[in-house]
Amino acid sequence: MMMDFKEDYILENSIVRLTPLKATDFDHLVHFATNEPELWTYALIQASSAEKMKIYIDKALEARKNKNSYAFLVYDKRKNQYAGSTRFYDIQVDNASSQLGYTWYGKEFQGTGINKNCKLLLLEFAFDVLNMERVEFRADYKNQRSINAMKSMGCVVEGVLRSNTYTPNGERRDSIVLSILKDEWNNSVKQKLQTNASR
Repeated sequence: MMMDFKEDYILENSIVRLTPLKATDFDHLVHFATNEPELWTYALIQASSAEKMKIYIDKALEARKNKNSYAFLVYDKRKNQYAGSTRFYDIQVDNASSQLGYTWYGKEFQGTGINKNCKLLLLEFAFDVLNMERVEFRADYKNQRSINAMKSMGCVVEGVLRSNTYTPNGERRDSIVLSILKDEWNNSVKQKLQTNASR
């Protein structure tokens, strides 16, 4: 199966629901931009104000139109609240490969299991439905919290891209690259993530 960018994919379990990001979701997310600007400390695309959040969403929707990215809105079923956003990007259908990132959650949702449940749904979709062979993750090399979260899921560190991009403040950053391969998903990562997500 190839990803149909015209289709509205909804991924959910008992903990979380992921729905395609829409322009109207600005209303659900803007308070994170105005009240929790520190969420974007390491983000390459900032959303630390109402104006920047609108640009953030507009860029995500434009990337979907261009068929190289698919962003989701994250809803926490336990709290009955919108929690953040995540997306597939750099989708390479011919290579059966995609990156997974641009993931952020409000502070009250961090450490609650939301991330593991989101990743479980997204990786199940990538490997079991779309038949991806590889899902890649990247992070600022200084963002240890994010790196630890990816390693805890079973991501394998591939290396560090030195000075590979600019940060919003104009500095250069090193980016760590991690990945999960389909065999790793089937042999161990899926079961591990299912176990951890259910806790």
